[in-house]
Amino acid sequence: MVQRSVVAALQQRGVRMTRQRKILLDLIDRSGEHLDAEQLYQLARREYPKLNRVTVYRTLKLLKEAGLVDELDLMHHDGIGHYYETRLKREHAHVICLGCGRVQEYYGEPLQRLKAQVEETLGFRVLQVRTEVGGYCPHCQMLGLDQQGVRGTHTRSCKPTSATAP
Repeated sequence: MVQRSVVAALQQRGVRMTRQRKILLDLIDRSGEHLDAEQLYQLARREYPKLNRVTVYRTLKLLKEAGLVDELDLMHHDGIGHYYETRLKREHAHVICLGCGRVQEYYGEPLQRLKAQVEETLGFRVLQVRTEVGGYCPHCQMLGLDQQGVRGTHTRSCKPTSATAP
């Protein structure tokens, strides 16, 4: 369900909440995955068969411009694709396995320390942090993909590991 803050943010920008926008925001927010435009289109059509791709792309652009959705490249683990997530989440890093393509979100104190260090060292007022970390998950390491430099087999069969700071 779309949060009131999202509806209010759209209204503040003179944008009304249409059924299509609501469906897309709900999908992005509740999926638990980072979905690209085509995946969002396919999922949204199940709920609203009249939806077309142009509407999906226009809506994603509008939501991005409104500051409600982030467009991520996730280290281009899957070519040139872009993925979407709501900005309603707390700050986190994306940890991408370069072997299988699995994406995990990392929440932890080190991110807050980095933000504070940037502000203190550079005198920069940080409003938003987006961090991506690329490497090899334990499963791909076990398969030796990190030694071979294999990138992008995209099996996504790896088991998740802890997503928070120790």
